[in-house]
Amino acid sequence: MTAIAKPRHRVAAGSRPMPAAGFLRGEPGTAISLNAPVPTLRDRSEDVRAGWRQTNARANDATMNNGWIAGVVDQVVSLMIGTELRLNAKPDMTAFGFDAEQTSAWARMVEKRYAIWSSQPYECDAGGRYTMGQIQAAAVRQWFATGEIVAEVPWIPRAGAETATKVRLLPSHWLSQQTDIANRLYHGVRLDGDGMAVGYVFEINDPLRGLRQYERRARDRFARPQVVHVFDGMAGQVRGITPLAAALKVTRQFDQLADATLTAAMIHAIFAATIESDYPTSDVMASLQDEDEASDLAGAFEAFIGQKGDWHKKVNIDLGRHGKIAHLMLGEKLKLHGSEHPNSSYEAFANHLLREIAACLGVMFEDLTGDFRGATYSSVRMGIAKKWPLMEYRRRHIPGRLATSAYQAWLEEEIDAGRIPLPGGVDAFVANRSSVTRCDWRGPPKPQADDVKAMKAHEGWYGLGVMSQEMIANDLGVDHEDVQEQLAREKANRERLGLPDPLIGLSRGAPAEPTEPADEASEPPRQGAA
Repeated sequence: MTAIAKPRHRVAAGSRPMPAAGFLRGEPGTAISLNAPVPTLRDRSEDVRAGWRQTNARANDATMNNGWIAGVVDQVVSLMIGTELRLNAKPDMTAFGFDAEQTSAWARMVEKRYAIWSSQPYECDAGGRYTMGQIQAAAVRQWFATGEIVAEVPWIPRAGAETATKVRLLPSHWLSQQTDIANRLYHGVRLDGDGMAVGYVFEINDPLRGLRQYERRARDRFARPQVVHVFDGMAGQVRGITPLAAALKVTRQFDQLADATLTAAMIHAIFAATIESDYPTSDVMASLQDEDEASDLAGAFEAFIGQKGDWHKKVNIDLGRHGKIAHLMLGEKLKLHGSEHPNSSYEAFANHLLREIAACLGVMFEDLTGDFRGATYSSVRMGIAKKWPLMEYRRRHIPGRLATSAYQAWLEEEIDAGRIPLPGGVDAFVANRSSVTRCDWRGPPKPQADDVKAMKAHEGWYGLGVMSQEMIANDLGVDHEDVQEQLAREKANRERLGLPDPLIGLSRGAPAEPTEPADEASEPPRQGAA
């Protein structure tokens, strides 16, 4: 039997070393780092399943009890949602023979109807408490705490309500932690052969029957959404995990630093004075007591005090009295100590930890701390420019997906009930669901460090023809069609009242001059009239 020679990792002395390549191959300086525990490389779904409950529990606690985290979550909600994500319907109606004008008119009608439904808690919320804007904000907070959004879209007819489509936001931990590979159940999510979620297993605590488990289909037989499950992750994931996971260790370190610094400062504040004396500690402490604190003085120091007589008669050292002058005996010194905490390095190290937390949350350091010392217009503008694409990504793929699912279910009911006309009715809608429900969601505008400079930039891009009014309106967080319709109404009202148009001359730099002299008995000239 032929022996297989093993590769030699070392060469003989004086011979030329063989070239080598690879990661972490034992170069000098890597031995210490390689002594650390080696992480296991496995599917991300297994990592999420193993640490889901403990990690999300800590993150949920941080969103409630850590002021930095709670504050930045509220700020992200305000930037991502504002008052509410506004529907921007962009349907493709070519299958119905609509031209551009008909498609625009139909989309405007849908947007107006949706605004009515989403603004009324009695219409959109299963519990009748929240508007869609509040539901979206709560969903974002839940995503920060647990990394996923779970909601139901039930059918609840209600007296006095126009629609039966409702939204019910559910706690993420209601989803089961159970895994049954034989039945394609992974971490509470049932998958089909292609890996698509077709059902969800919930576990809830029933006050009467205890822990109860039930399963809900993801969609009904007409593909109407029944359960909405939103998360952001990697290949193979079936559940989400909090985006705060990477910041939990740093958050804990900051809390420990703050607690230790505060404790040290309090200790120094309490023990802020010492007495240097040759006498026993018990005797010195006894000499500092009032008559109300101790009826007599004990020990050898009592005889000495009696001999001194008037010197120590009614002498009391009380650091709580402002302006009190204490007289000590010969050879004794009173030293006052100031607190040395926080020290000079505290702020620098604390800011270092806060910067790591801000990077994990996807916000600027100034957003997290509210500290703009040393920030300039250029630095703030660059920071916003780098972080804003992440905000837009999260807006579209986190609360936007929840809003889209609710919008699809609502529009199906509106078309089925005949409140929104569509050629072919609900059957045509089901056959063309993706094309009919194509949409965007508008949120608050991107923050600007200087509105005047932003306006000049928009004006320049618009003049070059590379930016449209719709794009400018999107940057400002408004609907260009709403703006144009409102401007038309205001123009008509000004013409009716004979008021000048303030918009005239903006494109030419100055108001237009009247072509004919005004007659004193005639109506005042109306600038901007066609």
